[in-house]
Amino acid sequence: MIELLNLAFMRRALVAAALAGLTAPAIGTYIVQRRLSLLGDGLGHVAIAGVGLALATGSAPLPWAVGACVGGAALIELLRQRGRASGDIGLAILFYGGLAAGVLLASLAGQGAGGLQSYLFGSLVTVSPGDLKLVVALAAVVLVVALGWSAPLFAVCADEDYAKTLGLPVKLYNFVIVVLAAVTVATAMRTVGLLLVSALMVVPVAAAQNLCRGFFASLAGAMGLGLVVSLGGVVTSYYADLAPGATIVLLAIAVFVLSWPVSAWTHRRRHRRLDDPDPRPIPHHWAAESHQDHVHGPGCGHPAVEHGDHLDYLHFGHRHVPHGDHHDEH
Repeated sequence: MIELLNLAFMRRALVAAALAGLTAPAIGTYIVQRRLSLLGDGLGHVAIAGVGLALATGSAPLPWAVGACVGGAALIELLRQRGRASGDIGLAILFYGGLAAGVLLASLAGQGAGGLQSYLFGSLVTVSPGDLKLVVALAAVVLVVALGWSAPLFAVCADEDYAKTLGLPVKLYNFVIVVLAAVTVATAMRTVGLLLVSALMVVPVAAAQNLCRGFFASLAGAMGLGLVVSLGGVVTSYYADLAPGATIVLLAIAVFVLSWPVSAWTHRRRHRRLDDPDPRPIPHHWAAESHQDHVHGPGCGHPAVEHGDHLDYLHFGHRHVPHGDHHDEH
């Protein structure tokens, strides 16, 4: 390990991987909550167009990738909000248009698809000091916003209609989410690769949801798992001479597979507790009246449980779901 740290390019690779391991699951938690798990793939293809443009102009690829990614994400979100393109159509445009443009521009630069390989799958030796400075700055922005605005971002992702009743600027927060995802995808291309970064945004989140209960616990757990698999993948790839992006993703998938039995065990325990008689039975009408001055939501103090496409909140042995200006009981 000391030998690894003595190499400047490996120190840069470890820092870049650590930041990717923190930022990708942080924003991926909101992406998964919005059921847009494939958004990272689409954004990765748009970033390829930025890399191809950089190769064609002989400039640094990372700023071009960030710009192309952010521009594409903002455009797709704008079309979605105005109802001019569905989510599937928008993702298809990102996938094929970005990939084709990137390959074409790389060909015009005389490098062809082979010149894009290190950006598609990651490469430890391509993290330059200038790239690392930009990655650190952009990762700091992503983490500050994703964690500082965690409550409103979660409210928007969980239930847009309910978030509107709270007076939240839903359209703005939706733009924030896709822009942060775009920045994260572009900054992770050096270590994970543009074709694999989506896995780092989704798989640790899925594993954390198996292991943790509640949104904020899952967010912290996903970031912790992302950090571990990213650093572990870089170290393993160095000593075993493997592709870093593929190694990181396979480690993340292994963690997800191992989380299954733990999830099954905790699920059985949780349902046994919910099936037990309420030690403090409360008349139905009293429980409903107790919500007249209480609004369920992130940070309200009651445990949240996923139920289909929404969240239930456990309150005095009952499951309540926010619905407009009142609560439905399950």
